[in-house]
Amino acid sequence: MVGDGERGDDREREFVEQAGVGVPDPLQRLWTPHRLAYIQGENKPEGDGPAGCPFCRLIDMDDEAALILSRGETVYAVLNLYPYNPGHLMVVPYRHVADYTDLTREETVELAEFTQHAMRVIRRVSDAHGFNIGLNQGVAAGAGIAAHLHQHVVPRWGGDSNFMPVIGHTKVLPQLLGQTRQLLADAW
Repeated sequence: MVGDGERGDDREREFVEQAGVGVPDPLQRLWTPHRLAYIQGENKPEGDGPAGCPFCRLIDMDDEAALILSRGETVYAVLNLYPYNPGHLMVVPYRHVADYTDLTREETVELAEFTQHAMRVIRRVSDAHGFNIGLNQGVAAGAGIAAHLHQHVVPRWGGDSNFMPVIGHTKVLPQLLGQTRQLLADAW
């Protein structure tokens, strides 16, 4: 169906009618099928042990395939497979540990140092205006993988929470994960 009679600026609105999806409207749909994999539980741990943990599996993979940016002595930095924003990464201890209070002193220090370095790298390559940094401790706190501690580093820009995520419940990511990984890994 084309047009709604609104021609104030000599443009016609185009409405696409699809069977069974309700009343046509002027909204364009941005499909993000990769998010369905996350919603349906793809890559979720199988139990609480290291054998079924996606973060433990990444350790033995090639950095590019695993989206790992850098490896330290006790932690590594990896892009989030289901990012909130471009450049969203996580700092993860190699050791399969669930609680922040169970980290060793060395792990705690390197986790903090990697987080600081990640912020510097992201600022350098994408001029982030700010960051959300945090740990979701336990399922009740929102941890998708509660059995293996990981700290999120989410770059933010002024105006990045526009109508898309707020009203449309959709996030537009302008770059493929492989490209983001290469950019950040090179700058690391």
